[in-house]
Amino acid sequence: MFYAIISEDVPDSLPLRLPARPAHLERLSALQAEGRLLLAGPHPAIDSEDPGPAGFSGSLVVAQFDSLADAQAWADADPYVAAGAYAKVTVKPFRRVFPQ
Repeated sequence: MFYAIISEDVPDSLPLRLPARPAHLERLSALQAEGRLLLAGPHPAIDSEDPGPAGFSGSLVVAQFDSLADAQAWADADPYVAAGAYAKVTVKPFRRVFPQ
C-alpha cells in the first residue's frame, strides 16, 4: 500500500537541511531503485521553483510500505528528522486513483 509522508519544517530550516540532504536523497533513491517511490519533493517556502535562501516549508513523500508502522519507522529515521529540520511528520495511508 502507498503511504503519504507529510513533513513540516521548523522556521528557517535551510541550514539544517543542507548538511542532511545527501543522506536524505540516498534513502529516497533506494526506494526508487526498489520501485516503491511514487513521488517525493519539497514544498518551497515561497511561490518559486527555486526558493533560494527562503528555503522550504516541508516535504511530501508517497511510497509503498508493507504497513503504516513500517512507513512511520522509515519516516522517523529520516536524516532531516535527526537534523532537526522537521517540526512535524504525519504518515497516512494513501490510495492512488490518478494517474492510472
